[in-house]
Amino acid sequence: MKMKELTELTTDELLTKRRDLRQESLHLRLQQQSGQLEQPSRLRLLRRDIARLETVLSRRAKQTASK
Repeated sequence: MKMKELTELTTDELLTKRRDLRQESLHLRLQQQSGQLEQPSRLRLLRRDIARLETVLSRRAKQTASK
């Protein structure tokens, strides 16, 4: 997911997307522990997407706090 796509989403959509990605990450980590994970690179991509979401959310929080 690109930063441009994330900045176009509303805050509620970002929060929902963050929750969904974290849940998917949990499921993938469980699969990895049991040896059933087919795409280990997906975990890395999810972590990066979550970090991007957190960045956008924190920037918005700072903007609203400064106003």
